[in-house]
Amino acid sequence: MSTFLGMPYAPRGVGHLRGDQPFPVAARAALANTQLRRNLGQATRTIRAKRAAVVAELPDWEELRAAGQAIKQHTLAHLDYYLERLESRVREHGGTVHWARDANEANRIVTGLVRDAGADEVVKVKSIVTDEIGLNEALASAGITAHETDLAELIVQLGHDRPSHILVPAIHRNRAEIREIFLREMADVDPGLTDTPAALAEAARLHLRRRFLSARVGISGANFAIAETGTLCVVESEGNGRMCLTLPDTLITVMGIEKVIPSWRDLEVFLQLLPRSSTGERMNPYTSLWTGVTPGDGPQRFHLVLLDNGRTAALADPVGRQALHCIRCSACLNVCPVYERTGGHAYGSVYPGPIGAVLSPQLTGVEDNASLPYASSLCGACFDACPVRIDIPSVLVHLRARHVEEAGRDRRLPTAEAVAMAAASWVMASPGRYAAAQRAGRAGRALGRGGRIRRLPPPLSAWTAARDAPAPPAQTFREWWRHEHGDADGSAG
Repeated sequence: MSTFLGMPYAPRGVGHLRGDQPFPVAARAALANTQLRRNLGQATRTIRAKRAAVVAELPDWEELRAAGQAIKQHTLAHLDYYLERLESRVREHGGTVHWARDANEANRIVTGLVRDAGADEVVKVKSIVTDEIGLNEALASAGITAHETDLAELIVQLGHDRPSHILVPAIHRNRAEIREIFLREMADVDPGLTDTPAALAEAARLHLRRRFLSARVGISGANFAIAETGTLCVVESEGNGRMCLTLPDTLITVMGIEKVIPSWRDLEVFLQLLPRSSTGERMNPYTSLWTGVTPGDGPQRFHLVLLDNGRTAALADPVGRQALHCIRCSACLNVCPVYERTGGHAYGSVYPGPIGAVLSPQLTGVEDNASLPYASSLCGACFDACPVRIDIPSVLVHLRARHVEEAGRDRRLPTAEAVAMAAASWVMASPGRYAAAQRAGRAGRALGRGGRIRRLPPPLSAWTAARDAPAPPAQTFREWWRHEHGDADGSAG
């Protein structure tokens, strides 16, 4: 244990955390897909409305948010203590705890456990952390088939696709598309399958039933782990999780180390915050809790894999570490204007949207995901929606600064942006130079129509290609002040 959190170098994350293309490049293709934008727009509007309704029912919502934030801050400040306590309690109740520094180590551990159980297939309850480490691919390379059992994850898997949302991985698909996937990929599906929600859910249920009844190994994630008792918690809406957690002989849970919380009283706070922020429900239909092994009831072998994969590196950043507070509710995605228009694939990571833009670069190292902190308008809607008050806009600005600093160390010549910022700094350092620049900028009024400039010459055309620029005012503040108060330098007030 002491060599895990106290090691001199915390390995950066690997797995499905890096995109093949920078966000601006990947986003262009998404923006051109009108069907994708319609699917995303309708889904996020629906979820936003449901969340707003149930949040409005609680007069102490802001106090709950503050409590969630305080619990997370306290836990991360004493993470070594709570992880050791969790490990001790799990072992006391018959479970086995494994520590994984990165994705490769976690995949080796899980693959070995499945082989030891004599299984060549597993059933999984939705676990984004196993997507993070690329577990399904690692199992496949070892001759082990992983069956996703969450409906949305099943759609993604059968469609040979990638998740596009933290909570609803298939949010980019509509019912007609899902029907086509089922007809193409499910050998036992009714050829007359319709695209009604009930028919699609029934087809998935029949397809999965045999998997549940025959599986010898189940793999899960965890929403929370209670250090006080060694209890794990999964919340879900379909019942597939309950099947995965109770029917197999062996249960393997893969969990990021930041998911630990101190006590049951803390869970009380999060079970009010999470369902309202994620599915817009007062309570999850299925909340499953288990502690170790109980003879004759449920899995008789339980393994907990505690994953770092860059998390201790993020923990070392006093500003960025708050990204580890995330409880994976996806509320920030549903209010983000950037995500709503591009979808999750453009982010190139299993963690899309605002939280992905601050979490993925820290898990991999900022330079491996340098474009993600810029995938935001900094409107602040994500902070307002976050149930644990993660100040995502501030972390985005912080990571942008880190990127500029790290990129500058390896660059011999300054970029055009750096030259422009240096020039702006020089102008603004002198009242005289600043006043002269304002007078010169007034010439830009000739380019404006209705108070807006819609086209600028290169290189400024890169800005107006996607947005308007405000035309310079007819009178500067200094000129207005002089006219009103007779103060020549306009510096008072």
